[in-house]
Amino acid sequence: MARKLKVSRQSAMVWERDRRSGGRKALEGAGRAGRKPRLSRDQQRAVIEALVRGPEAAGYRTALWTLPRIAAVIEKTTGVRYHPGHVWRLLHQLGFSRQKTTTRARERDEAAIARWVRERWPRVKKTPRAAEL
Repeated sequence: MARKLKVSRQSAMVWERDRRSGGRKALEGAGRAGRKPRLSRDQQRAVIEALVRGPEAAGYRTALWTLPRIAAVIEKTTGVRYHPGHVWRLLHQLGFSRQKTTTRARERDEAAIARWVRERWPRVKKTPRAAEL
C-alpha cells in the first residue's frame, strides 16, 4: 500500500496504527495550519469589488491606489483594520500585483533629461571616476 500511495513504509504503518486505534476519524487532517484569515470570503469579495470600482468611487480625487488608501477602504468596507505596511500581503493573496505606468508624462523633456545625465549626473554621482568625466 505504501508503494501505491508513494509514501514511506513508516508513514503507512503509522497511518494503519492510527486507523486501528481511532478509526477513520483518526486519519483526518488537523486542518488549516497558522492563523485564520481576518477577512471572510464575503469580505474579501467586497474588498475586491471596492478596489475594482476605483479610488474615485471610494471618494478619492485621483485614480491612484496607495496602501494607506486601500487600508482605509478595507476598514470602511469590512470593519477590519490593517496597517498600510501589511496591506500588500492581502492584495497579493487576493490576486492583485503592483502596477507600473506604461506611459510617460506628456511634459517629459527628453533633451533636458539627456543634458542633465550628461552634465549634472557625473558631478552628483559618488564615484571618483564619474566626477572626472
